[in-house]
Amino acid sequence: MTAVPTTLRNRRGERLDHVFTPGREGGRELVIVAHGVTSSHDRPYLVALCDALASAGLASLRFSFAGNGRSEGRFEDCTISKEVEDLGSILDALDARESWTVGYAGHSMGSAVGVLRAAADERLRALISLAGMARVQGFVERHFGGLAAGDPMLGRERCPLSQAFLDDARAIDTVLPQAAAVGAPWMLVHGTADELVPFRDALDTREASGDRAELVPLEGADHRFDGGLPQLLETVVPWLARTLAGYDV
Repeated sequence: MTAVPTTLRNRRGERLDHVFTPGREGGRELVIVAHGVTSSHDRPYLVALCDALASAGLASLRFSFAGNGRSEGRFEDCTISKEVEDLGSILDALDARESWTVGYAGHSMGSAVGVLRAAADERLRALISLAGMARVQGFVERHFGGLAAGDPMLGRERCPLSQAFLDDARAIDTVLPQAAAVGAPWMLVHGTADELVPFRDALDTREASGDRAELVPLEGADHRFDGGLPQLLETVVPWLARTLAGYDV
């Protein structure tokens, strides 16, 4: 039996491209790692995180949401709500194959996906928000407010803005209400010089969580953790190892 299914699909039948990195022999801790808007699972900081997790004995599964990277589906159909469903499909597939203790680390918009999933799904036993987006509609207005449907998002021609994305972001507005419902241990890691998602989002998320979420500022780090990646790895990996080891499978 393989550690995770060779093929992962969402509820629409779209294949989700993923990379599984094993941990220690017999280990049951697994961290799902997800990217942000217009991105994919091959971002250098996400690969570095999975390599560091493997060195600590933790398995990881990094994947691209449908319509992104090499996953099936159209980018025009991508919404945060659909990505929450993608994550749920992966959790369902893991349930069917192995008895894992599962954590989640999401970057940027992928963090918003994690908050929405964790608030309603107890299968996520630890949550990491990397440069996490809290005010979804505020982000959309700042970065896409001058665009029309079909225009490239963040200058990427393969990522056209869609009305479905805009409508979904407006309906969600913010994930701060859901932050109060996250019961899993939670760490927020955010660069103080983040140029896309303001550090204020992390401060407000911690407050909305009732100060349950632990906040780790990365002084001078930007949205992609330039200048802060070593500190990120040194903080996140041991925390995940301790947190996930504390559960009985």
